[in-house]
Amino acid sequence: MSKICKHRIAFGDFQTPNRLAIDVCQKLANLGIRPDVVIEPTCGIGSFVIAACNAFPMAKTVYGFEINRTHLETLQNKVKETANEKRIQLQEADFFTVDWRTTWQKVTGSVLVVGNFPWVTNSVQGTMNGKNLPEKSNFQRHIGFDAISGKANFDISECMLLEVLSWFSHRDGDIAMLVKTAVARKILAHAERQSAAVRDAFIIGIDAKKDFGAAVEACLLVLRISENKQKASHDYTCFENFNDTKGRRIGHRHGITVGDLTTFNSCAFLVGESPQKWRSGIKHDASAVMEFTQTERGLVNGFGDLVDIENNFLFPLLKGSDIGSNKPWRGKYTLVTQRSVGEETSSIEQIAPKTWKYLVEHGSQLDNRGSTIYAKNPRFSIFGIGNYAFRPWRIAICGLYKVLRFRLVEPIDGQTVMFDDTVYYLSFETASEARKTLAKLNSEAALGLLGSLIFWDEKRPIKTSILNVLDWSRITNQESESIVS
Repeated sequence: MSKICKHRIAFGDFQTPNRLAIDVCQKLANLGIRPDVVIEPTCGIGSFVIAACNAFPMAKTVYGFEINRTHLETLQNKVKETANEKRIQLQEADFFTVDWRTTWQKVTGSVLVVGNFPWVTNSVQGTMNGKNLPEKSNFQRHIGFDAISGKANFDISECMLLEVLSWFSHRDGDIAMLVKTAVARKILAHAERQSAAVRDAFIIGIDAKKDFGAAVEACLLVLRISENKQKASHDYTCFENFNDTKGRRIGHRHGITVGDLTTFNSCAFLVGESPQKWRSGIKHDASAVMEFTQTERGLVNGFGDLVDIENNFLFPLLKGSDIGSNKPWRGKYTLVTQRSVGEETSSIEQIAPKTWKYLVEHGSQLDNRGSTIYAKNPRFSIFGIGNYAFRPWRIAICGLYKVLRFRLVEPIDGQTVMFDDTVYYLSFETASEARKTLAKLNSEAALGLLGSLIFWDEKRPIKTSILNVLDWSRITNQESESIVS
């Protein structure tokens, strides 16, 4: 990868097209935003700086801050060619080291903060030794496993937007930022939890593939902020694009982000806590080593190698794609080295010596798994395991598929079926209780509640945080029997 390409990725350095910046500023003007001052905290080559000058002629000053000196010089040359040179103030600055409090105190009047923060995560930054990061802190307040696995990963723009939101704690103003849609929802949820004085907000979809060559759902997030917290309203309107005039109203209820308030209100009696916690499938981060397919030759691993191991630790496997598309079992197996997280694995050598030999032979791949969760646990450890993982009957759903389809999974050849970590499931000792629960999950009320909470444009739309909100014990037998599972 070239130095230029690495730099672009590390800094999320994908410049906003002039046309998009103009459309954004014009949309803001149409929404009635009339700033006295405009601030672009990461202005790049200045698409928003120039567009803001034209869209907001009454703005006395347009500030542009940029860490890249080359970009800043390009913008300075552009400014010299415009009639707005006196209104524009540019400064070479790193967002994460600027004393924004002092800068903010110098600004008077109504303020608009506009721009396009980097679309890059802290984990990508880390793999590239990027320096474009805030001081390390678990600002999302994750604990335990979540804090050292995927949930502690975050978009840099999320941290930056929270910082900008804090600037408006005692004044009116507006924020308009191009971000991933998932980030926009997190910011709005944060604003609701913190009772921030957001009096209105909008998410307006953009075509990220067309504008940035990025295969991700993205939007313009607009936050209208009032100094008076009594005017706060944390419902917001989501528009498909700049031409959509109707939109749909989204809000927060019971600490949950709701994508369809009308449906949610009719099913809200089911909001509570799932009688059984939804679990994710096994996490091992080494599918080529730990997963196998039964062939005419015998058991074959992901490298295509014929494998001779005992059956003691082998279990049938259904992948997320199998669950999501309702495929039958395809003769796949997975190696389950523990029955609980942290359990010692050395006993495998005595119980199943060929299995132990296989694990040792592939020790380099297993020892080099990236996450720190493996380094701090016994060798050959896995996660997503516990007593619940061995109950014979399951109800499963794939988090990646854009459909609410629950699947009843029964034992195969007398063995409990395991899943990969894209699958969420409940487990039961008997077929009867599994089928009764499945009927409740497929009831109109249950599907309605879950559907009102799911945002189907997200990469993994179905989450345990949503599934665990549904208290299916409140669904009567009559309600569950009224549908066809």
